[in-house]
Amino acid sequence: MKHAYLILAHNEFDILKALVSCLDDGRNDIFVHIDSKVNELPDLYAAKAGFYFVENRVDVRWGDLSVVEAEYALFEKAKQNGPYQYYHLLSGVDLPLKSQDYIHDFCDKNEGKEFIGYTLTEITPEVVRKVQRWHLFLEDFKNKSTLKRIIRASYIKFQEIFGIKRNKDVNFKKGSQWVSITDGLVGWILENKEWVMKTFSHTFCADEIFVQTLCWNSPYKDNIFNTDDDAAGCMRAIGWRNGRLEDWFAKDYDHLKNSPALFARKFNSRDWNFIEKVISLSKL
Repeated sequence: MKHAYLILAHNEFDILKALVSCLDDGRNDIFVHIDSKVNELPDLYAAKAGFYFVENRVDVRWGDLSVVEAEYALFEKAKQNGPYQYYHLLSGVDLPLKSQDYIHDFCDKNEGKEFIGYTLTEITPEVVRKVQRWHLFLEDFKNKSTLKRIIRASYIKFQEIFGIKRNKDVNFKKGSQWVSITDGLVGWILENKEWVMKTFSHTFCADEIFVQTLCWNSPYKDNIFNTDDDAAGCMRAIGWRNGRLEDWFAKDYDHLKNSPALFARKFNSRDWNFIEKVISLSKL
């Protein structure tokens, strides 16, 4: 059965083109969502894989529910074209670290496993703040408007002081946004879209929580590949350094080459010699 690659992208289109090239295999279909703020779609082409742009593009804002809406647009588009053995959610600045032969063989050997990263398996103050408080103006979170920042922070503080909580009966989980999941779980995610949109409305960074929460509270929980390590769970090498997500650079090549991960994020196009070396890993 084929694999579906679902890509969220908004910039660094040279990296995106390299990613599509690495995934261009007859055993794959590729689905790309380009942020609606981008006026001109990049020139992308796949010779062997099926290739599809998501037509109903979302105006994606960091931290906002719009990220989840864009993911749903990808899942829906792919599911309509499926079924697929696995649906791999990637960003447009990711690259595979393994060949398609390796990835398909790995998924065959682990048939039915859900590759989802879990950072937290219990409710923490961070999760409470993100999904059990009401957040205002998230679509403008990075807006430097002092007034909006003051109102947003003050309203969160007000809720904390007076013990105002929402979603108190939900067993939330958190982890990496980027996953590789089965057709069955994608169906479950789509079936629960209305609940997700209601539950996560006016929450913060729901994209790091909704898939983990849905899977944990579903018949697919026992199929989770690894709940002890976020990166191992989703089979991604993610450049966290001192709590900050940073790009991979040439100095990281040996680390990436020796990584067991299937994919890595994130990259930029400033050192193309390094990018070509990483691309070569997917051709081995």
